[in-house]
Amino acid sequence: MIRLFKHYVPHAVLLLGLIDFILMYFASDFAWLLRAHQIGMNPGPFIVRFWPSLGFAVTIQTAMIAVGVYGSDALRSMRYAAARLLVAVGLAVVGLAFLNFVFGGQTFWRSTLAYSMGLAIVLPLLSRLLVGRVLGAEEFRRRILVLGAGHRADRLRQLADKPESGCVIVGFVAMTEATPVIETAISRRSIGNLTKHVEVLGASEVVLALEERRRALPLSDLLRIKTTGVHVNEFASFMERETGRVDLDTVNPSWLIFSDGFSSGRAISSAAKRVFDIAASSLLLVISAPLIVLFAVLVKLDSPGPAFFRQRRVGLYGEPFDVIKLRSMRADAEANGAQWAQKDDPRVTRLGSFIRKTRIDELPQTWSVLKGEMSFVGPRPERPEFVSDLEEHLAYYAERHMVKPGITGWAQINYPYGASIEDSRHKLEYDLYYAKNYTPFLDLLILLQTLRVVLWREGAR
Repeated sequence: MIRLFKHYVPHAVLLLGLIDFILMYFASDFAWLLRAHQIGMNPGPFIVRFWPSLGFAVTIQTAMIAVGVYGSDALRSMRYAAARLLVAVGLAVVGLAFLNFVFGGQTFWRSTLAYSMGLAIVLPLLSRLLVGRVLGAEEFRRRILVLGAGHRADRLRQLADKPESGCVIVGFVAMTEATPVIETAISRRSIGNLTKHVEVLGASEVVLALEERRRALPLSDLLRIKTTGVHVNEFASFMERETGRVDLDTVNPSWLIFSDGFSSGRAISSAAKRVFDIAASSLLLVISAPLIVLFAVLVKLDSPGPAFFRQRRVGLYGEPFDVIKLRSMRADAEANGAQWAQKDDPRVTRLGSFIRKTRIDELPQTWSVLKGEMSFVGPRPERPEFVSDLEEHLAYYAERHMVKPGITGWAQINYPYGASIEDSRHKLEYDLYYAKNYTPFLDLLILLQTLRVVLWREGAR
């Protein structure tokens, strides 16, 4: 994987994205040349075509990222890829129409766009047929040697067995005399030279997955392996990189303290984030005001009770604040006290089901963003009634309050929903990853992929 602004991106995704970008640029430039030839017009110098073609490529690829064209399902299935490409092209048409309005009517000709859009669907599908198979081949996956044969090693095996995995495990080494969970593991005693063993297997990375490190940590071997140019990693860091979350089963305070992350140099990024929040929330409130008023009236007509409801939540540094949302449940939904949301929750009204799926009920929360109590991106704020219980059952839960809560977040786009302590535990792993690795780049990625969550009804309820 390649680390971009503290966030890991698989090599295959990055390479495929680069190929797609080149193809999108080619599609636009070719369409321009083709249309100019048809009408007998001079296509003009390269620089005249460069900016429109670049704008086309950037717009198309932004839409592709937003709808999940580079997600694991779309990378494995041509059917998924084709469906999401069609949606991406549809969204890009809207974006390009806006650019055409801003920069003038001659920026994107309708006839040129028709050719470009056709190529924008066909070329990426062809590239996936040709390049996708090559990138998925075992020869292009990272070769991992695991030191350990217990439950942690077995978790790595399960992770590598997933179709979307970018690595292949070439061997397991049992470092202790304990009964191995991985039956095919080779005993350390039967390997004369561990460095040579790594070289023979062609491993590009060694992952330390020991259940107990005392008297089992092979420091001298790891040092020799490291000096040969092979990457040496430990279990928690490897899991964070491969899964995009902090693994609570194995993480400890020393790892959180000494690992890269929670940088104090984010003051400028935080200031930029606040400027964005103010500008975007102001604009969104103005644009969405008619929609909020319309659905407020519909909510009143649909079921008895107020159109809006306030709910106490826990924010930055554990400070409480009130969020405002369009009511999507019956007015007496919590007559017996606070309850977890459920799948197909019977308390949700007819209209409430729609506004929850489309996230329209979240629009009034932009007022909390404008006031500075929330951000557009961050961990979802939880209710005080649940926080005390979650902090008691889940280690490091309080650390998620070290960043400002958000309307959308890393957990929301990666985990289906949070309706229990176990679900909250999984969401916490993603929240800690976000708090640890926050950058504006990660915020942008989350904002774009929130559209995928809305379109395909994924993410938190």
